[in-house]
Amino acid sequence: MTVEMIFALMGFAFVMSISPGPGNFMLLASGVNFGFFKSLPLIFGISVGFLSMVLGVGLGLGQILEKYPFIYTVLRIICGLYVFWIAFRIATCRSIGDGKSELSKPISFMQAAFFQLLNPKAWAVALIVTVSYTVPEDYIGNLIFLIVLFAIVNIPTISIWALSGVVLHRFLSYGNRTTIFNLTMAVLLVGSMIPMILN
Repeated sequence: MTVEMIFALMGFAFVMSISPGPGNFMLLASGVNFGFFKSLPLIFGISVGFLSMVLGVGLGLGQILEKYPFIYTVLRIICGLYVFWIAFRIATCRSIGDGKSELSKPISFMQAAFFQLLNPKAWAVALIVTVSYTVPEDYIGNLIFLIVLFAIVNIPTISIWALSGVVLHRFLSYGNRTTIFNLTMAVLLVGSMIPMILN
């Protein structure tokens, strides 16, 4: 991989990681409701889930999805249902750490990784990354380098969303602000996935 490709990949990874989307909305809500350290499993689950998709696509899973497009359709349906479930969990959390709602515990590493595996946007990005930023010479070495480089950019970048939630925590801890925030995050989460689900 050339130096130009490395910088291009880092720029792409940054833009894909920092831009609003369902995973980042979950991170923001988790930062507000649980703090940064309790959001770490969510951060790593999102990243590992996505990077495992890149590996799978790079090793041939992308060709299977192209050959059998109904699998992609099934993924979109399952993802839609899963997003609605997570949005419901976020929306029913009425106060920070209330212990009464279903979201009284942060989203786990496995739930976050599973979410990424069902996220049509993440599959599309995984396909773009493997096609655009690998070269035929030493393909497996390039693929592994791509995954490591993407992780180096992705993990700190998506962490910004959880840290932003921590900053918002103090402001939201008065009155019904948390309820309004959580309802807004639930709506944004569902709204961010509608184009992917309907596409």
